[in-house]
Amino acid sequence: MTLPTLRSCLAIACVSLLLGACQRTPADNQANQDPGAPPPVDQPAEDVPPATASAMPPATAAQGPVPGTWEGYGAARFGMSPDEVKSAWDGALDGAPSEGTTCFYLRPRQADGGGSPALMFEEGKFVRYDVGTIADVAPGGGQVGMSVDQIRAAYGARLEEQPHKYVEGGKNLRVKSERGSAAVFEADAAGKITAWRVGVPPQVDYVEGCS
Repeated sequence: MTLPTLRSCLAIACVSLLLGACQRTPADNQANQDPGAPPPVDQPAEDVPPATASAMPPATAAQGPVPGTWEGYGAARFGMSPDEVKSAWDGALDGAPSEGTTCFYLRPRQADGGGSPALMFEEGKFVRYDVGTIADVAPGGGQVGMSVDQIRAAYGARLEEQPHKYVEGGKNLRVKSERGSAAVFEADAAGKITAWRVGVPPQVDYVEGCS
């Protein structure tokens, strides 16, 4: 082989080696590394802030029971006139006194006419509210569905117990507040609270509402 021909062959071989090295994949290079060496880090050297999650609105909690007070219900205070209560109330109230009477109820407007709480007025003043659902909580924590023992635990020595006038084996549990108003819880024969009311005497002790 002549010298020029040998030089040409050597040049072609060098070019082939260089091309093969350039075409190797990262996996090929890693396979040729020391097996005991740690894998290469594919993250940038500088600190990178974490991705920011899209802002989500806070979960809305389901509306729980509405607490009553010893002074009234919400913005409606004992002693207010019907017009004052209607102005303070959030929504419409239905009801009117019957002819020849001074006692009547206003109720939150509902399709079935049984809105709760029922607000009692006598002699032109708000004097009591009646509750028969679990949607409200009496001042002090009493609620429809509780047991007599739970009411006793909630109100302690302030509680007075009497037999229910119309329910055999039932009870009326009365607790007086420091403000002069009182709450009366009605329990059935099984010892469960079925209704309660808060108001000022003597109206809070009316057994049959306005009748």
